[in-house]
Amino acid sequence: MKSFHRICAIILTIHGILILCINLCIQNKNLSENDRPYRVEINRLAREMEQHGDTAADLSSCRYVTHIEKYNDRSLFTSDSDYVIREIRGILYRFDYRTEVRTDRGRLFLPLNLMLAALFLLTLSVLLWIRQKLIMPFIRLSDIPVELARGNLTIPLQETKSHFFGRFIWGINLLRENTEEQKQRELALQKEKKTLLLSLSHDIKTPLSAIKLYAKALSRGLCSNPKQQAEIAENINEKADEIQNFISQIVRASRSDFMDFQVTPGEFYLSGLLDGIAVYYKEKLSLIRQELVIRKYSDCLLKGDAGRSAEVLHNIIENAVKYGDGKLLEISVRPDEDCILISVTSSGCQLMPDELPHIFESFWQGSNASSSNGSGLGLYICRQLMHRMGGEIFAEIEDHCMIVTVVFSQA
Repeated sequence: MKSFHRICAIILTIHGILILCINLCIQNKNLSENDRPYRVEINRLAREMEQHGDTAADLSSCRYVTHIEKYNDRSLFTSDSDYVIREIRGILYRFDYRTEVRTDRGRLFLPLNLMLAALFLLTLSVLLWIRQKLIMPFIRLSDIPVELARGNLTIPLQETKSHFFGRFIWGINLLRENTEEQKQRELALQKEKKTLLLSLSHDIKTPLSAIKLYAKALSRGLCSNPKQQAEIAENINEKADEIQNFISQIVRASRSDFMDFQVTPGEFYLSGLLDGIAVYYKEKLSLIRQELVIRKYSDCLLKGDAGRSAEVLHNIIENAVKYGDGKLLEISVRPDEDCILISVTSSGCQLMPDELPHIFESFWQGSNASSSNGSGLGLYICRQLMHRMGGEIFAEIEDHCMIVTVVFSQA
């Protein structure tokens, strides 16, 4: 707000100085020779009278000179108009004139100042309007993302009367609702997993205790009969299978979907998807001096969720930027029967071929990710989203380039 007030003060100060300078120029400017057009007419008439006599003076075309007469002492007091004395052929002539230039300036003074004042008030009104309708509401909204991140925002935001921040407020409310839903899902998931672990740990205690008893009996020689030893060994194996089954349940629970992948089935144009990607990464990649090349393609209508499809390409490109060498980053499109294949190719792939089948697993990171921060979820999310949209995703390595391809169905 201080910066805005400073800008307003500068604009209004410059405006005031401009008004003052214009007024000073109007009031204090001395009449120069060019500002005295009556002298031009007097000089012209004097030349004509010098050449052709006093009868040659024609006042019909004169704007400023009103009268010409021979000068005498009495004529000095018989007229109130301004005049100039000129000697022509030895005779003094009096040229009466009127100064309309000064009158025109006086007439322009008031309207010009009124216009400048109106312009000043208009500028002031616009600045005040911007302050009240844009700056102040935005300042009130500026702390909302921080409060949302802290989890303090529980009441939906109300739309302002001007509706300038309609989409922003709608997005904040949507983000608030999604954050609240995600928190509830996370709490439910944590509760479910905690309950599962407690239940399984309790169930494991029973076969584990039995195994310990059998082992103690064998160690103390209580079962010397081979038939009893074989029976004990069979029981130990059975209890071990129970424990292995419980461990398998724990592993399946840890690998189960922990994120909610909701998609809205629909249709969208391929050009809209790729144009959005190009606009988003144009400035971002220019900062690291890398270029995203999109090969020529034929536009068509695709099936799926436009927002989720963009999210898939964003995740793929982010991985390409993070793990590539920055030399090649391109998107190519090719048709295949009733499908459209969109491939993202990046150079500098350091992933081992035997690691390729695992890149779409959750929390998995390849050997090339040791120096990069990541969660190992990007491509996993891509696969889940593509499957829910009826599509597919796969990857391949060719000439040290990573090629990730997503498959969309044509509408």
